[in-house]
Amino acid sequence: MGNRFLTFNTVIRVNQIEVSRNRNVGHDERALHTPARVIAMREAVAEGFPGGKMTWAFSWLALNDTSSNYREIRRLVIGYHNKYGDEITFIPGAYFANAYNSTEQVNQDLHDALEIITRMVGNGYRPQSVVAGFLSAKNQQYLADKEHIHVCQGNIWSQYSIDNQDGDGSISYPYYPSAEHFCKPAQSKSDFIDCVNLDGWSVDFLAGRRAGFAQRFNSRMGVGPIETLGRYGLETGLKEMMHTTAINFDKGFQLNGFGWVTNCWELSLPYNFSYLKNWLTAIRERWPDAKLITQGEFGLAWRKHYKTNSFNYRFEEIGSGIGGSDADKEIRWFMNKDFRLALLNQKDDRAAAKVIDFTDYRNVAKEPAEMTRKWSLLGEINQKQTRPQDKPIAPDSLSAKARSVIIHHYPDLIK
Repeated sequence: MGNRFLTFNTVIRVNQIEVSRNRNVGHDERALHTPARVIAMREAVAEGFPGGKMTWAFSWLALNDTSSNYREIRRLVIGYHNKYGDEITFIPGAYFANAYNSTEQVNQDLHDALEIITRMVGNGYRPQSVVAGFLSAKNQQYLADKEHIHVCQGNIWSQYSIDNQDGDGSISYPYYPSAEHFCKPAQSKSDFIDCVNLDGWSVDFLAGRRAGFAQRFNSRMGVGPIETLGRYGLETGLKEMMHTTAINFDKGFQLNGFGWVTNCWELSLPYNFSYLKNWLTAIRERWPDAKLITQGEFGLAWRKHYKTNSFNYRFEEIGSGIGGSDADKEIRWFMNKDFRLALLNQKDDRAAAKVIDFTDYRNVAKEPAEMTRKWSLLGEINQKQTRPQDKPIAPDSLSAKARSVIIHHYPDLIK
């Protein structure tokens, strides 16, 4: 891979949470989706990162609304595809499709919406990816096998007890999901889904270890504007956004051979797009080799390089001191096909590190059969500490099975 990749998505909808074609559980957002805001967002991206591309995801209602505003929005975005190479795609169920719809209905929504987009854009256009928030393994299998789309933003890393669906337990960087569960990397050809599963927002790992708003902190804090600019203002918010970006573009790039940061900034959010321009400008100035490409292009570049789940991701972070990013803490993550492991310690005291997460992907997993918010894959010990067994422990207190597989990958990590 060898590059620093940035992907930037936006969502255009009519209602805040369009859980199905004909049902909404959020606020009407028509007044927040205007051609003027579309133009302002695209200008901010063009000025902040000249030559960069972005991904526009339309909800079902936004694709089908016949009002003059939405007709003009669609016309503008098609123009940006032609001018900049932007990607135009679909978001089913406003992030939470499987919490409110059957697998069959989600597949039908995907099929029909993709057909609408092809007709809308013209010239046989087909998006390279889909934005979904969370998307079940069966639906990602359908995307790959029937729609021939091999990239999906199908998990929101570490999300638990926030918004309308939980999905903790996955890997934060790209992977091929298992047919058993979308949070689980495929283990062999028998459970392999040829759809690169991508995270939705890069988050601060220290903030992300919490459940929801535990200790009055937002566990989703990272590069997203709600948890940074909205909570802490422009100066401190941008500092945290850059801190999270640096986790991936500095030490992460060194450890993994490439870096990736992704952000989804909904068009309806009440923030001046000059703040978006400031973040993009700061990235370009600090990492002039960074590439802003579409989500589909990034996923397919990863797919070309990784034919199987042969990755071995590592991340190291010392907190920023903002919100739940404790300045006196260090967190290290290890993520591969077999497991994910997180170690937490006081800054400069790795000898006293405790395990806060060990999820063994070799175990059988199963997705819910019913429509529910509970889609997490919780392992032997989980970072959110929502169960009695999740209390942090010393590495050599893990089960013999866990220690064995960790030692296989990292011989010097534990006794």
